[in-house]
Amino acid sequence: MEYCTTAEIVKAANKLIERCGTRDPYKVARELGINIIYRDFAQQRGAYKVILKNRFIFLKKGMTPVEEQMVCWHEIGHDILHRKEAIAVGGFKEFVLFDMRENRMEYEANIFASQASLPDDTILEYIENGYDIQQIARAMSSDINLVALKVDTLIAQGYQLRKQEHQNDFLKYSKKI
Repeated sequence: MEYCTTAEIVKAANKLIERCGTRDPYKVARELGINIIYRDFAQQRGAYKVILKNRFIFLKKGMTPVEEQMVCWHEIGHDILHRKEAIAVGGFKEFVLFDMRENRMEYEANIFASQASLPDDTILEYIENGYDIQQIARAMSSDINLVALKVDTLIAQGYQLRKQEHQNDFLKYSKKI
């Protein structure tokens, strides 16, 4: 299993956004030929699987729009970054989804989701205008932890920003968003 650097993940997300011309994860999934199916999951918010060369994102029914878009971007991240691994294991095991402490692929998919959903220039503009991380999350209809992860990616790109605290398992099902 190859590890992706933050720079590689940022580049992959930026390339995809440019190629598709949108930050709408549903349009991006459609453009990539990924099928989105809604399920009555009890234990997870989403899953990514490749079945007979067909790619699927399964999303939990009833999530808020903010939650659903974050999960969708996370699963697109798996498609872009980890498709070979997903094919090799028959899809990702849903019970570990989104817990970055135990799985580098979950961390990488979360970085991808933050980069794809939150434009650099918008985040930097909010920071320059004195917004704190909670205000940025509210203004961008996002999650505070996703914004904190985005700030980490900006720091990795050389921006002089203060590192933000975030929970590693912020998208895990047992956590309330």
